[in-house]
Amino acid sequence: MSESQPLSGRVALVTGSARNIGRAIALELSRAGAAVLVNARSAASEAESVAAEIRQAGGRAAVKLGDVSQPDAAAELVAAATAAFGRLDILVNNASVRREVDFAELDYREWREILGITLDGAYLCSHAALAPLISAGGGTIVNIGGMSSHTGASRRAHVIAAKAGLVGLTRALAHDLAPHSITVNCVAPGLIDTVRGRPPVSSNGGDQGTAPVLPAAEPAHHAQHAPLVGRRGRPDEVAALVRFLCGPQARYITGQTIHANGGAIVT
Repeated sequence: MSESQPLSGRVALVTGSARNIGRAIALELSRAGAAVLVNARSAASEAESVAAEIRQAGGRAAVKLGDVSQPDAAAELVAAATAAFGRLDILVNNASVRREVDFAELDYREWREILGITLDGAYLCSHAALAPLISAGGGTIVNIGGMSSHTGASRRAHVIAAKAGLVGLTRALAHDLAPHSITVNCVAPGLIDTVRGRPPVSSNGGDQGTAPVLPAAEPAHHAQHAPLVGRRGRPDEVAALVRFLCGPQARYITGQTIHANGGAIVT
């Protein structure tokens, strides 16, 4: 292990890593020396592109499509990581969907879908990853939360409930997993420059993995929280924080929610 590659010999699974913050995390962990399993629900071409970028830079990467809200799929993701690289040391629960809808129009199907991906997915992947993390002698779980779960926002009851649940899950798992030398933390990004939107929906209800992302309207709550630093953050700035939490110098940090929002909220 070198100072430039503190994660050399480690293996990471990053859910929802085909684009935006997840992509940046996968690339950053690879630059730090980790082998990375790239995941997307259905965006195969984008996931393969991330893996190709890692390999072109001299890193190791594999791709596994799967819906983290499904128990079998979550277990298969972990199995794919250990099959490809022989172990698992890092799990980043990044997969999430952040739609906006008036609460009066928020039906139970939509509520369950968002909580299923964001919160159930983090539980399912963490539960599946526990045995290999213990076998590796300890490791790291990082949950990717969100600023609005701490500030509140309109038209996002399902998203905020799911992201707030990640904070509670983080604290609980920090207690449960500390005896196994597994740290668990939550990173809460603020206003980050990302491509907002989603692929068109296919006739069977799934996302079209090869279709371009359709632009979405700017979330209304963004106008209420201007970063003190005068700009939005970049995905790589969130990824740098995740890299630190996964590294050897962060082994005394667990159970924490760490904000990366440029001072948009100060408490």
